[in-house]
Amino acid sequence: MTSVDKPTHTTTDEQQPGSATDETRTVTEAALFEAFGGVRGMVETVLPGLLFVTIYTVNKDLHISALAALAVSLVLVAVRLLRRDTVKHAFSGVFGVAFGVVFAMMTGNAKDFYLPGMLYTLGLGVTYIATTLAGVPLIGLILGPVFKENLSWRTRNPGRKKAYAKASWAWGLILLAKCAILFPLYWWADTTQLGWVLVALKIPPFLLAVYLTWVFLAKAPPPIDVFAEMEAQERAERERAAAPQTPEA
Repeated sequence: MTSVDKPTHTTTDEQQPGSATDETRTVTEAALFEAFGGVRGMVETVLPGLLFVTIYTVNKDLHISALAALAVSLVLVAVRLLRRDTVKHAFSGVFGVAFGVVFAMMTGNAKDFYLPGMLYTLGLGVTYIATTLAGVPLIGLILGPVFKENLSWRTRNPGRKKAYAKASWAWGLILLAKCAILFPLYWWADTTQLGWVLVALKIPPFLLAVYLTWVFLAKAPPPIDVFAEMEAQERAERERAAAPQTPEA
């Protein structure tokens, strides 16, 4: 089988089209929707934190607010399980909320409900930047399997690697800018102020990062479908094995 890193089919930056085809745009949109969960994934991300800050704003009760947020996260997972949908986004939400609940309960400080998620955002932003500087942009590692190209973009598709690098820079800088707003509020603002700002910053930065990723990838060369290559190689080998052998003279 052909190695995904073997430079047998190189696409250069000069081969990039001036504008993306409709097919490329459609494939890119579908891949981003799958990778990041779409509208439903965004709702599952926002709803627990929104419920927490709403209840806490009304009654200032940490326990009720935290348990309500955890309960709605579990309900979202249960709904996905019943519908036999992909649960990775809902599960990630449950774990994030659970960490926040445990941390806030341990410290007794309602603001600490948000701290694990903020630290995760900071770490993710740093990871996007670090992996890009290392030549393996994180967004490529995330989307490569979705596009069925795996790691072929690293050595066989330099134009696509460049697009993944730009997208990873965008994600990293956007997440770090978000952290630059949230961490000062963690120290200076009260729980409700921090909570409402955090809810407000859930979707817009995410949509901006997804949009920029779409722009960069829609203009990049198409992905190399390494799975199709491997299937074609295996089919050719079976055909050669099944072909009648011509006796030598």
